[in-house]
Amino acid sequence: LNDYEVKVVRVAGEFDWHAHGDTDEMFMLLEGALRVDFEGRDSALLAKSGELLVVPRGERHRPVTVCHAEATILLVEPRGVVNTGDAVDSQLTAEQGKWL
Repeated sequence: LNDYEVKVVRVAGEFDWHAHGDTDEMFMLLEGALRVDFEGRDSALLAKSGELLVVPRGERHRPVTVCHAEATILLVEPRGVVNTGDAVDSQLTAEQGKWL
């Protein structure tokens, strides 16, 4: 879609701390609930099914599913964005261009 990828992902638990220096990141919760922690802040953002979160570019953050239960998320990102951003040697980095 005009050099953007529309992705549906299932996640559970804590993700790695990371940032995306070149793009904002949008999370649309399809099922479950997601909390996004921000480095250096005492507060977090919370979204549940049907809600949307946007993380501004460059913000170091960590998505965490609520109660470590599974969540299904819709992402719309520029093609080639690495899911773990600047996190080095992450075991959670998804293979680029791999489709189901």
